[in-house]
Amino acid sequence: MSFRHSVELDITKCRGCTSCLKHCPTEAIRIRDGHAVIDEDRCIDCGECIRVCPHGAKRAMCSKLEHHIDKYKYKIALPPPALFGQFDGLEDVDNVLQGLIDIGFDDVFEVAKAAEIITEYTRLYIKTPGIKKPVISSACPVVVRLIGLRYPYLQDNIMPLEQPMELAAKRAVERAMKKHPELKREDIGTFFISPCPAKVSYIRNGYGKPTGNIDVVVSLQDIYFQLIAVMKRGNSPTVSSESGMLGMGWASSGGEAAAILNDSYLAADGIDNVNRILDAIENGKIPKLEFVELNACSPGCVGGVMTIENPFIARTRLQSIRRYLPVSQNRLPKETNTIPSDVINDTFPEYIPIARLSNDFTESMRMMAQIQELVKKLPGIDCGACGSPSCKAFAEDIVRKNASGIEGCALMKDC
Repeated sequence: MSFRHSVELDITKCRGCTSCLKHCPTEAIRIRDGHAVIDEDRCIDCGECIRVCPHGAKRAMCSKLEHHIDKYKYKIALPPPALFGQFDGLEDVDNVLQGLIDIGFDDVFEVAKAAEIITEYTRLYIKTPGIKKPVISSACPVVVRLIGLRYPYLQDNIMPLEQPMELAAKRAVERAMKKHPELKREDIGTFFISPCPAKVSYIRNGYGKPTGNIDVVVSLQDIYFQLIAVMKRGNSPTVSSESGMLGMGWASSGGEAAAILNDSYLAADGIDNVNRILDAIENGKIPKLEFVELNACSPGCVGGVMTIENPFIARTRLQSIRRYLPVSQNRLPKETNTIPSDVINDTFPEYIPIARLSNDFTESMRMMAQIQELVKKLPGIDCGACGSPSCKAFAEDIVRKNASGIEGCALMKDC
């Protein structure tokens, strides 16, 4: 089964500029015939192309709430912590939870609640003898897919625990069926409110298999405007938050790592920094680390391309909200020493050798020599006018027969 992406290109809006070309972290974009072309094997759905496109030609594909909410008898909203940082002057998270009820949901299960549960089990997992360290958080789907493309030696470092949104969906369905025994699984719809396209892709594909716990993914942007309308009514909350400071902290870079209460950690955000850290870990340049939290978006999920507010303002708002919350509302019993099966997910993407030139070693060496010769001839200024992100990428495209020849370089036309 091919990977189902959530980043889409609208050719009618694309002007063939090189903004996305220059910013794609995996060099998945080329300019061909006057517009961008996305290589699906290389794309990690990070959303950088959406963020930098000046023409709005890239967009994230998501379901519309109104197209799905009436398909289920019992609808459960799964709001991420990043949602709560979008509202100016919000003092009580319960007002947002009530807003979700008011727009048509029957129940709300906070992803922050599931994040606190995952935090508890992360502490247990890190103490497991014989595991590869540093343990790399599996919370950001971009990071996990990036490791699958570029860092095969780090795959065993990925923490084999469920995404908080996935665990939230599982526990929400269990709670609904216990509360309403007359319901069947197909009667219940779980709706995750996504701040980024990578989480949409994760839900569509899983890590090796499609997930089955989240039924619909809707954009945080779409939900935000519906919530604003109903929250103005000032209805008294009938639902109460079940998460605390630790769960809410997952929305910002460093929140997950700080919650495990281990000083030997590193937290970084922004896709360029993520690449630098993974390079350093793979090369053994950052020793004595226990845990690594990496977020493709800066400064964490509040910076997802499907959010509304400036990410740094949203982070500050969340910090204010967290001050009034308990530390955590989801502690494990002290005697807990095992991780239940519904929290474990050890199925991650297989390594995809995108840099491999050929399955035949001799042929690969011949092609590599050709690339090196072409690179010597090219100007080396990485201008992108040829439609490739760099001179080296252009040389590789020529050798792979994905570009016509060296005459495609505007600076080499007279050669």
